[in-house]
Amino acid sequence: MTATGRSAIVLAGGRSSRMGADKAALRLGGITMLGRVVARLGRAFDDIMVIAGTTVADPASEFSSPFVRIVRDSQAFEGPVEALRLGLATVRTEVAFACACDLPFVNAVLAAALCAMADPRDAALPMVHGRLQVLHAAYRKSCLPALDAMIARGERRLQDLAPRLHARIVSETEVLPYDPDLLSFFNVNTPEDFARAELLIKGR
Repeated sequence: MTATGRSAIVLAGGRSSRMGADKAALRLGGITMLGRVVARLGRAFDDIMVIAGTTVADPASEFSSPFVRIVRDSQAFEGPVEALRLGLATVRTEVAFACACDLPFVNAVLAAALCAMADPRDAALPMVHGRLQVLHAAYRKSCLPALDAMIARGERRLQDLAPRLHARIVSETEVLPYDPDLLSFFNVNTPEDFARAELLIKGR
């Protein structure tokens, strides 16, 4: 990694219930899915914060880089709202790209562009496949009060954060020049998704 002054947050504390196994630890192309996401983001980010669940095997041994830090959820399976709050409170920059650990084709150039698009708003949220991609988006530390309020009310759906923010909605048309196949948004939720990811990797 080279110095970029950019931060990223990778959420790796989910239940992986649809997969039936810890998605972060599944191996794709000889590396764990979490390791793959971190390595790809490392092409454009030099401050990467992994928010790991309390029950997930310690991922620190996979990363020798000083640019990667591991922070544990205070309780297991608290959800993405708490994980994003923890990440934003800990990263070194005002804006951070945030994604889940199950995006094996995450595009670092697109992620960095989203961080730039967030200025001067609270967030830059892509609208892809007709849905806001809240776990592939850029957030500013100014989102912390809204996240704190959601946590205080017991709200756990990250989708509910968007209406509380002054956010830029990034259209699919704006995303396509960075990622023509939109593979950055392909997430691995099921064994079928994992099999497709393996085929895509072999075909590259």
